Amino acid sequence: MNLSYWEIKSWFTNVDYTIVGSGIVGLNCALQLKTRFPKANVLILEKGMLPQGASTKNAGFACFGSLSELIDDCNNHTTLEVLELVKKRINGLQLLRQTLGDESIDYKELGGYELFLKKDPDFYDDCLSKRHSINTLLKPIFNDTVFDLKDNQFHFENIKPQYSFNKFEGQIDTGKMMESLLLKVQSKGIKIINNCKVEAFSEDANSVKIKTKTFEFSTSKLLIATNGFASQLLNESVKPARAQVLITKPIKNLHIKGTFHLDKGYYYFRNIDNRILFGGGRNLDFKTEETTTLEQTELIQKSLETLLKNTILPNTPFEVDHRWSGIMGIGQQKKAIVKQLSNNVYCGVRLGGMGVAIGSLVGKELGDII
Repeated sequence: MNLSYWEIKSWFTNVDYTIVGSGIVGLNCALQLKTRFPKANVLILEKGMLPQGASTKNAGFACFGSLSELIDDCNNHTTLEVLELVKKRINGLQLLRQTLGDESIDYKELGGYELFLKKDPDFYDDCLSKRHSINTLLKPIFNDTVFDLKDNQFHFENIKPQYSFNKFEGQIDTGKMMESLLLKVQSKGIKIINNCKVEAFSEDANSVKIKTKTFEFSTSKLLIATNGFASQLLNESVKPARAQVLITKPIKNLHIKGTFHLDKGYYYFRNIDNRILFGGGRNLDFKTEETTTLEQTELIQKSLETLLKNTILPNTPFEVDHRWSGIMGIGQQKKAIVKQLSNNVYCGVRLGGMGVAIGSLVGKELGDII
């Protein structure tokens, strides 16, 4: 595609900072750059019609980890690393709320629950036995007990009689959050170009040449915030992880309130607009779900429907209204990668499925390392 003189002059000349990815990280990075350098020309390139990866496709959990997920983290990280992960998630959520305001993202702190299936009593007993140690670990952050036990007040079936309950967990409206964030970014004079996939880049001493599917241009600095798609541009320790989701049609008298977790956080559901939004099942087929293809599989969708029918809505008829997928960025460690890669190239990727919690903070950190 040949760009016009006006397009070149207005959009692609004297670009100071180009950010690849218009999700939570990319947009917060742009805001931070504009705060630090008010006169800078900041450009965001997004390959999708909307943010393509997970920012407009997540379940809207404002969470920092369920009981079993944190226990699992302690098996794979040091105690200090787990504590730092939780602190970052809490600080990231606070930054998100400060940046946009609770009303604009429809933030509600209704608490988070973890359900334990009857078929796995050893897992349940293990989590309960370690609850005190996790609460002790988190006490310096919250100055309170985080994980309590509650009876099965929502009448789920085929689960143990008590849930783990965390009163500090919240939820947001993902669509409202991204809409507010996009409006805030555009109000600062930051340009966003959608349907513009970056295919490659090359660097010289003072600039980076960016090659998209249809044109090329130069920028002083390049910041990559593509999370699950990072391996398409970078050689970093981050893999894509697809998350499949479904949502029911509205259900009358749906009394389920809060956010809910199952199986180390691999399954999660909530009530939104009197519908059940239910996602997860990646642990059924890890290898297949290491993909950037935004599709669904019969194996996982059937698993979600079975759990809906037998556990979550056992005596309530329901119909599935929509299905979709999002792409997360994961690795051996859950710590995000925020660093300078070369003279003029930087990245903020690998959010480990906690984009809502840490995306704002990772974006700010990325904007601060320039």
